[in-house]
This record gives sequence, C-alpha cells and structure tokens, in this order.
Amino acid sequence: MIFTIANLERNTNDDGVIVAHWRLSKSVDEYTASSYGTCSFTPDSTADGFIPFADLTESTVIGWLQEALDTDALEERLVADLAEQTSPSVLTGVPWE
Repeated sequence: MIFTIANLERNTNDDGVIVAHWRLSKSVDEYTASSYGTCSFTPDSTADGFIPFADLTESTVIGWLQEALDTDALEERLVADLAEQTSPSVLTGVPWE
C-alpha cells in the first residue's frame, strides 16, 4: 500500500494542519486499486511535538494518518477491488462480435 498526500489545509491562527487529503493505492501486476479521503485534525500549537506547517514532511503526515485511520479496513477494500479487477464477477459485451 502506498499513501500519498494530495493536499493539506491549515489554520492561519497557529499554522497547524486541520485537514489532510490523502490517496492510498495498491497494485498487482497491471491492476491498481485506489482510495481517496480526508482526515481532520485539531492542532494545538502549545503541545509538545507540535510541528509548524513549514517543517512538516510527507512521512510525518502519513504517520498521523496511519494512527488515525483503520488502515487494515482500507487495505481490505483495496484487495477486494484488485480481486474484482483480476477476476470480474460481471462481464460486458455482446456475443456476435
């Protein structure tokens, strides 16, 4: 599974991230399944460990997401999507072509 951060929203009062927009993807051979979502945060600039926006790294925000989201359930959905892509339960087409 690969997490990427699509965008961040921050509070202008304390420069803390309030929303992370993320993508999660998983590939098998030529097939790829992906998911997009958001995760909200309540920053506290007085708390130990607060990281100002300019000092953030993608890996730091991904760590926050991994703590906040049910990554096992997300991966299960991606695996199910990949299974459907590789062995579709519904096929389309017409028999005369």
